[in-house]
Amino acid sequence: MDPDARKWLDHLAAAKGASPHTLRAYGADLRSLAQHLGRRRPDRRLRDATRRELRSWLASLGSPGSRPAPASLARRVATLRGFYAWLVVEGQLAQSPAARIRPPRVPRRVPRILEVPEAAGVVENPPQQGVLALRNRALLELVYSAGLRVGELVALDRGDVDADERLVRVRLGKGGKDRIVPFGPPAAAALDALLRNLPPVGLDDTPALFRNHRGGRLGARSARRIVKEAGRQAGVDGVHPHALRHACATHMLSGGADLRAIQEQLGHESLATTERYTHVDPAHLLRVYRGAHPRARERSPESED
Repeated sequence: MDPDARKWLDHLAAAKGASPHTLRAYGADLRSLAQHLGRRRPDRRLRDATRRELRSWLASLGSPGSRPAPASLARRVATLRGFYAWLVVEGQLAQSPAARIRPPRVPRRVPRILEVPEAAGVVENPPQQGVLALRNRALLELVYSAGLRVGELVALDRGDVDADERLVRVRLGKGGKDRIVPFGPPAAAALDALLRNLPPVGLDDTPALFRNHRGGRLGARSARRIVKEAGRQAGVDGVHPHALRHACATHMLSGGADLRAIQEQLGHESLATTERYTHVDPAHLLRVYRGAHPRARERSPESED
């Protein structure tokens, strides 16, 4: 990999707390760009690229006759802008060749939000039997009740959970920040059952809360599979951990929580990000409107005289 690219990725990991997924995506983009530049000049470095060459690389992406999805293209533009802006800050470039490259407009997709009975059906139908069912039930309840990201979920150690106080400490969440968030009684009961079935702390050197069948830490891919299988058993297709996280935010909002509280719960730096996760159902909006707007209340006959 280009040495400048490696230094930038190390900087993102150390100073910005970038996730492994983000680092892999940015690294793949810069390797692809380096290969594109090398086809013309093998000794061409990333820092030497011109705006025309960056545009040429963007235009070359995708299969023949089609362009990448707007979201993928926007991510690659973000890679370019971030990398070359960092080179400018580091004094390696006078100006960024990517500064005037604009990302495409990404259509905003409103995801399907699980209704409360659907979410309950998913978390109450853990796949598998025995101890694995206890693990899966606790995992499902916690991701929905606390609104955790799947990476945060599988990174939990048993000491991060206080089932009595109904609190979970999320260590090094997105952006490298810790936070403590609450969860509800069903999740507390499921976690208590799981913890009572784990080996005693003194006899167990594995701190992971959620474990695979070999006793090691459960992976994110396995967690996604568990959620998907639980959804299938509940008759709800296409469920994934992020859908339960969305449902957590939406159902909190429908129940009266304000956006700031939901922002803290989900661990968002920006309130604008939280707004994308929350969708008020029409019935709740109608109830709020009728109770709050002065022209929404029915007028009595006496008031018309």
